[in-house]
Amino acid sequence: MIAGIGFVALVGAAGFRATPGALVQPLQDEFGWSTGTIGFAMSVNLALYGVTAPFAAALMERFGVRKVTAGAMALIALGSGLTVFMTAAWQLVLLWGVLVGLGAGSISLGFVAVISTRWFVKHQGLVSGLLSAGGATGSLVFLPLVASLTESEGGWRTAAIVVSLVAFATVPMVLVFFREYPADSGIPPFGSDEVVPPPPPSGNAARLAIDGLKNAARTKAFWYLAAGFAICGATTNGLVATHFIPSAHDHGMPTVAAAGLLALIGVFDLIGTILAGWLTDRVDPRVLLAIFYTLRGLSLLVLPQLFDEKITGFMIVFVIFYGLDFIATVPPTIALCREHFGASAPIVFGWVFAAHQVGAAISATAAGMIRDTFHDYAPAWYMAGVLSVVAALLSLVIKKAAAKKEQDARTDDVVPEEKAG
Repeated sequence: MIAGIGFVALVGAAGFRATPGALVQPLQDEFGWSTGTIGFAMSVNLALYGVTAPFAAALMERFGVRKVTAGAMALIALGSGLTVFMTAAWQLVLLWGVLVGLGAGSISLGFVAVISTRWFVKHQGLVSGLLSAGGATGSLVFLPLVASLTESEGGWRTAAIVVSLVAFATVPMVLVFFREYPADSGIPPFGSDEVVPPPPPSGNAARLAIDGLKNAARTKAFWYLAAGFAICGATTNGLVATHFIPSAHDHGMPTVAAAGLLALIGVFDLIGTILAGWLTDRVDPRVLLAIFYTLRGLSLLVLPQLFDEKITGFMIVFVIFYGLDFIATVPPTIALCREHFGASAPIVFGWVFAAHQVGAAISATAAGMIRDTFHDYAPAWYMAGVLSVVAALLSLVIKKAAAKKEQDARTDDVVPEEKAG
């Protein structure tokens, strides 16, 4: 039940945050804002979405997941609802950039790490894959609906109001049904036989988050993970989720049709990320990351040649191929954080995810500027493909944690009969 509630919250939060991707053209038509200007507002959203994550994880440790999640949904609703009154670009930055960014960042992949770590001993990789898929899929599946609403009589304002109302509607569900720890319901974590008492409330949340960063920053593993995940964000949320629709529009594809392709990417992402979670419980996560980043890079390198084919032929192949890999990197990255940082994994992963969103923010602005300069997105797609290969190489140089090496050594020393027992 907790995993299900988390899935719904993540789908909603991601969908609300990604809505501006379908509003680029309507905002340009009404206000005359450039792609770079709108891209900057989305960059603020993406950056805050990431930077908020480690502090949100610490706040969840201090005040509880339920309160933080409900407050985050209220922020999303407020930011979205007030956009109907905006008349200047700075208001878009404040409302959709700051308020929605802060709200969605509080229910992001750090939220995934908290739930999978607190509630599951067995199948942690699979659960983190399911929840991660919900977050990524929500950001894409909502887009066709939002795109359709923008073409209704009320235009983009109808879409903003719908997002606000839906966000408010999720608050009671979280407050009534969510529980903080398995022990609150008198049950052990899934896969364990022992009911674990909830830990005492942690200290200052900001100090907890900063200390987690200080300790992690002393290790090479953290920097390799953060750099790889920054590239991950640049090649997914920052580029594809933000600029795929306007890029397709440049080639004559209707906005609703392009949003439909993104939604289809979201459907295959759901499959791919769940599979990645299942594989993470069985395969070295470093190898998985290298494979996922390499395949993503190859798909992005060929994308510029596919736009002229619209929705037919190889574009569908790209959608399936890229979709399966869209955010499959999350379960192995969480697994490596658990391996290297133990109980601090949720907060450390929050910082790694912050790097993901900083990369996404840079990419969102840079791609918009590239489009304004060259009147074409092609250079952005090529750069993203090369960076993905770099992320694959960074994943391979991460070493196993000392504790993991000792565990593997003990396992190798056990004779087959003992393993079977």
